[in-house]
Amino acid sequence: MSIQLYAGSLSLVRRSGVGQAVLHQQEMLSGAGISSTERFVPEARTVHVNTVLPDAPLAALRAHLAGKKVVYYGHSTEEDFRNSFKGSNLLAPLFRRWIKFCYERGDVVITPTPYSKQLLESYGIRRPIYALSNGVDTDFFAPSSARRKAFRKKYGIGEQEKAVLSVGHYIARKGLLEFVDMARKLPNIRFFWFGYTNLDLVPHEIRQAITEAPPNLVFPGYVDRAELRDAYCGCDVFAFMSHEETEGIVVLEALACGIPTVVRDIPVYRDWLTDGISVCKAKDNWDFLRKVSDLLNGVLPSPAAGGLEVARSRSIPAMGRVLRTIYELEGLPYQSPEEASGRKTAPAHTGRPMAHA
Repeated sequence: MSIQLYAGSLSLVRRSGVGQAVLHQQEMLSGAGISSTERFVPEARTVHVNTVLPDAPLAALRAHLAGKKVVYYGHSTEEDFRNSFKGSNLLAPLFRRWIKFCYERGDVVITPTPYSKQLLESYGIRRPIYALSNGVDTDFFAPSSARRKAFRKKYGIGEQEKAVLSVGHYIARKGLLEFVDMARKLPNIRFFWFGYTNLDLVPHEIRQAITEAPPNLVFPGYVDRAELRDAYCGCDVFAFMSHEETEGIVVLEALACGIPTVVRDIPVYRDWLTDGISVCKAKDNWDFLRKVSDLLNGVLPSPAAGGLEVARSRSIPAMGRVLRTIYELEGLPYQSPEEASGRKTAPAHTGRPMAHA
């Protein structure tokens, strides 16, 4: 028996944080000794659902009709839906009602941070909700002088030049407009924004900002994770100006690569990132400009070492152990590869929920 990671609509979000989170779930389950598959497996007794696209709650309903348990991942909130695509603010209240409906199709809801857990609870979702980081592959994302050199050679960055990086979709919520403005204010610094969104889906001001960006800002588009890793290692500061997140997988990746990171001082980071220790937190756009400049000039102490510790504490193996504990607390059926091959292991906990993270 395996855990089924429902893949019905994942092809639409493979390049997003949700797609990356599903890959991490596979690795977490494997590391915790639990087999998983994206294929339909009749004998699977638990199904993970990760999207709120129309097919997802139907898949959860089918699973329940077949006597299976459903773990619904709460990656989305009304708050992070706003300021994203055309019409998102108008649709946000309806989106909130929709995701509440979706998440309540799960027996258990898992969301990345205490902040997103608090938001989902405020929606009135009547299911156990756990906060569990999406985790980061600290074996893959790690500091490397060789990758730094490779990135800087590819983009022609001189030895004495400084480079600032951000990652995300072309949407206002991610802080793209502010990032473009910062690049314009620092013309002697190289800026890179990795990620892509079809420009037909974004508001006019986003399209205009990209087409009229200053010459020191480059938009390489969507790249695979190996090239993104090189960018984290090759740049001097990661400036993530996003206004709202449920966690921010790219923040974890940046921290794991040892790049000094500046994030906006928003509630999602309150419980796990400390200003001046693991990251620098900026209160507004001027504060971003000042702190990025001070890090580049060596005026502000680098928080990279503390950030690396945070990333390692949220490694995929560590989060896999917590995920297995959630399974046991909630009595969710699973079977390890050892059990599948006939070898005896300790049985899963089948009692009532003890506590919610």
